[in-house]
Amino acid sequence: MGIKIQTGNMIGAKLTLALILLSWASSVSCSVSYDRKAIVIDGKRRILISGSIHYPRSTPEMWPDLIWKAKQGGLDVIQTYVFWNGHEPSPGQYYFGDRYDLVRFIKLVQQAGLYVHLRIGPYVCAEWNLGGFPVWLKYVPGIAFRTDNKPFKDAMQRFTYKIVNIMKAERLFQSQGGPIILSQIENEYGPVEWEIGAPGKAYTNWAANMAVGLGTGVPWVMCKQEDAPDPVIDTCNGYYCENFKPNSNNKPKMYTEFGGALPHRPADDLAFSVARFIQNGGSFINYYMYHGGTNFGRTAGGPFIATSYDFEAPLDEFGLLREPKWSHLRDLHKAIKQSEWALVSADPAVQSLGSNQEAHVFKAGSGCAAFLANYDTKYSVRVNFGNGQYDLPPWSISILPDCKTAVYNTARVSVPSSQTKMVPVGGFSWQSYIEETVSAFGEGTFSKDGLLEQIGLTRDASDYLWYTTDITISPNEAFLRSGQYPMLTIWSAGHAMHVFVNGELAGSAYGSLENPKLSYSDKVKLRAGINKLSILSVAVGLPNVGLHFETWNTGVLGPVTLKGLDSGTWDMSKWKWCYKVGLKGEALGLHTLSGSSSIEWLEGSMLAQKQPLTWYKATFNAPLGHAPLALDMNGMGKGQIWINGQSIGRHWPAYTARGSCGGCSYAGTFDENKCRSNCGEASQRWYHIPRSWLKPTGNQLVIFEEWGGNPAQVSLVQATRTS
Repeated sequence: MGIKIQTGNMIGAKLTLALILLSWASSVSCSVSYDRKAIVIDGKRRILISGSIHYPRSTPEMWPDLIWKAKQGGLDVIQTYVFWNGHEPSPGQYYFGDRYDLVRFIKLVQQAGLYVHLRIGPYVCAEWNLGGFPVWLKYVPGIAFRTDNKPFKDAMQRFTYKIVNIMKAERLFQSQGGPIILSQIENEYGPVEWEIGAPGKAYTNWAANMAVGLGTGVPWVMCKQEDAPDPVIDTCNGYYCENFKPNSNNKPKMYTEFGGALPHRPADDLAFSVARFIQNGGSFINYYMYHGGTNFGRTAGGPFIATSYDFEAPLDEFGLLREPKWSHLRDLHKAIKQSEWALVSADPAVQSLGSNQEAHVFKAGSGCAAFLANYDTKYSVRVNFGNGQYDLPPWSISILPDCKTAVYNTARVSVPSSQTKMVPVGGFSWQSYIEETVSAFGEGTFSKDGLLEQIGLTRDASDYLWYTTDITISPNEAFLRSGQYPMLTIWSAGHAMHVFVNGELAGSAYGSLENPKLSYSDKVKLRAGINKLSILSVAVGLPNVGLHFETWNTGVLGPVTLKGLDSGTWDMSKWKWCYKVGLKGEALGLHTLSGSSSIEWLEGSMLAQKQPLTWYKATFNAPLGHAPLALDMNGMGKGQIWINGQSIGRHWPAYTARGSCGGCSYAGTFDENKCRSNCGEASQRWYHIPRSWLKPTGNQLVIFEEWGGNPAQVSLVQATRTS
């Protein structure tokens, strides 16, 4: 009996020990923390290479291929924002389907064996409409965005809780065995806090404490936030971050947005910047973007942000490899990973190799890795290091994972450049319908004294708002006899407008990214009696960055004047104006299969060409194969595009790229004015059509054209990349 009891005790003791060990092993295998050197996953310091892929900027059918190519390119982490306005389009009404299926996206990343950095924000900037905030948030009573404001903090906290609770329910945090190793609260708030002072500081502390209190079991970061409260990690964004230091010696040196909006940044300089950051003790870098994708629908912000968000990323808008960028960075990542143990185990010892050259040497036990840098922008040099000699091109770094063999140099690009080639695969047979010009007191209008702000009326349900009024001219006006017509001047807060007098287009005007405000001024041919003035005001994306951008106005706010009358100048700003939200074609749903059959379209010799405010419709079959598809919109002006009822986005090929273009050298500090291209050409000519949006036959293409274009020049093309 005693023997049996003893045996039972031994079994019980062993079982207890086993459970303790299992619990310990579980906690170790599902843990993420940090120290001064690096993010620590499962008890191991890691050098982490990350890349941004935003799930709504591609389709679910594209996600597996994008993620696989990112992994093949040497990435450990996929970083994405969470897009509040896509997930909560109206208060309390949530959407997580199709391109906004965040859980599906994260699980695909997990299946590929990669980690996730989830930037909840919920302010994202990202050249996204209203910086990711839903438009309804602007109209919450008493609200002020991104400050110590209770209505805003309440709404922000509810959404943040919603996202975190979904992630927890799906067991997606690393602490639960999931792929999410980092989360971000707020986004690039430091400069805003500096501007607004104490309310900003209070908001920063509140946001950090709120996030940490959610108990995700993973670290939180705040980028461009030098005073990020412990334990939140402050991180760097920019073209170069080698001199960045976190605000505590207990935090790792992280680079959450490497890059920035730019026309073209050479692979050599990208690699140089990453290597320079790593040699200076950095342990986490993120490419913004690794795949940029497309601003489908009306998601582009700015205003004046293009539909394409290609970003010159290693994976282009269509998901194709952009060479030599993709391969050159893949090889860089491999060289860094070969050096990882030494990098996370030691601090660099810096030694001079010449007047503008130095070595960063990491020694830990028997391990050794070295980065040999030449900062000269013009001359190659041969340096002596250890027992060897090494040739360093200008503005470059060589990586020696064993302190002996140079396996990689940032300026030695071995892969030829690839260029996008658009191959025509078909034209279209068009039908047209001319949009009606709205007149004052017409059907569906409402009237108010004075001029009203546009988004307050449209709530961003449409880009378009009609401002209309009547101008009554006496038959005795002198200009009717002299022919010296009066001057009409219209001032708008943005972003574009088309002016019609008695149903005829008098002219158009538009602002710019630098100055969205605009004006129209020209002589207008008026007649005796009642004249119909109709202004179609057009929004081109809502602002995504700036101090209290929620207060910025859009639309015709005046003054509106008519100069050259017998009685002098009329200020029409406080007259009775009539308003109508949106277009008749939008109300009819002409972009949908059902709505397009509700009207009679014209074709053949009756087809409208180069007419403003015209809808075009065509049907086509999907080309065979899997090559990405696009529309060549070179013959059109400005408007919107739909395929089978889904919005491709805004088109504006008539908006030409401005600036100074010229030669491009990788060497030397990069900025947004360097290495520009396509000056004088369409800012965007080709518009991505996702393959998954197409049927084998009978696809419907609908275009709304504001300015007037030639649809005969529109064609379907296949996108390829060739050396």
